[in-house]
Amino acid sequence: MQARKLKAKNMGQLLDVFITPYDKESIYRMITQLDWVTLSVKHFVLETDLYDIHELAEYEPILRTLATMAIALEKGIASLPSKTLGIIAPKIDQVHDLYDEVVETCAKTTATLLAQDDIKHIIRHKDILLQLKEIAKRLHISANTLELEFRVSNIVPPYIFG
Repeated sequence: MQARKLKAKNMGQLLDVFITPYDKESIYRMITQLDWVTLSVKHFVLETDLYDIHELAEYEPILRTLATMAIALEKGIASLPSKTLGIIAPKIDQVHDLYDEVVETCAKTTATLLAQDDIKHIIRHKDILLQLKEIAKRLHISANTLELEFRVSNIVPPYIFG
């Protein structure tokens, strides 16, 4: 229910930004990507519940990075009405950089897990790490979509973005 409300809110914000017929496709692409982020978060919650993982402290660095990615993406989307490259491009770049950080942290954590002997523990936590990486990937794809929409609507050359 909360995901649907968030989707409706996002749709409303995006409809206020995009106004040409082409932009209807842009809205759809952006909402679809944000929907995938929401779905990935739902899958993460489902797995933590089913795997009976109630303590997420060991994932805190990754969760913090994901939150920062989401905030950067939100600020980038909120900046669309201004059509100011100086505001939007750094937020997109930040999401891209943080994605790399999440992938690296997940790989290091997986390597540590694989040094253990408890197979159930390894599988359980490896699945959680995969879900966290999926959330990061979806945020990254959303940032790519934001970049594409900004470029197309403003005819910005690709070399402007990092």
